[in-house]
Amino acid sequence: MRHLSSALAVLLVSLPLSAQQPQQPPMHMMSMQPPPEVSTSGTGEARITPDRATIYIGVQTRAATAAQAGAENARKQRAVIDTLRAMGIASEQISTVNYNVYPEQVFQPDKGDRVPKIVGYNVTNTVRVEVRKLDQLGTLLDAVLAKGANAINSLDFYASNQDEARRSALAAAVARARGDAEALAKGAGGSLGELLEVTSAPMVMPPRPYPMMMGKAAMASEVTPVNPGEQTLTVTVTARWKFVAGGK
Repeated sequence: MRHLSSALAVLLVSLPLSAQQPQQPPMHMMSMQPPPEVSTSGTGEARITPDRATIYIGVQTRAATAAQAGAENARKQRAVIDTLRAMGIASEQISTVNYNVYPEQVFQPDKGDRVPKIVGYNVTNTVRVEVRKLDQLGTLLDAVLAKGANAINSLDFYASNQDEARRSALAAAVARARGDAEALAKGAGGSLGELLEVTSAPMVMPPRPYPMMMGKAAMASEVTPVNPGEQTLTVTVTARWKFVAGGK
């Protein structure tokens, strides 16, 4: 019994010692680290000529009552829309974007007024028009002004097909990003490896505000000149490559 007890004691002592030994990961796993990368961004541009325009045409009227102002506004805006349709603008190219009725008030406390008095009502009706033939835009503006439109604003030009220009700008942006990445890799004593990822951000089209035109422009004897000019489309890409130390 004494011999068995001694053996059991040795076993009990040895078990905790073996359990306390930490398990070391394999040497090849300890040496693994993420490979170095080179990441850059680049921008590319392309010039495009707009072939379409979006314009907001408004009619504002004023009368002693809201009903009178609304009726006068409806008559004039109907004349404007009929003129647009007669010029070949389809119904799906015309949409109402704003209709507003508000009172015109005055407040004269020096004359005993305790609350503002309503002296009239204003009604504004604005339609959005898509013009697909820019050569008729000047004539269109003059025609709607002559029919009662007295607020024209937010004239925006755009190209109906930007795919080719956008892809050209993307190719230029990638080339610029790669050129910068190659310079970085060379400066760090290595070269670029395989491409890991390339992404693009939404393209940017800077707005081209057009001066607001009022009803008096309809008195001009010549057609209103409109020139869409050119626009610059800008894209940005970000790319990542593997870095190869000491060359390829």
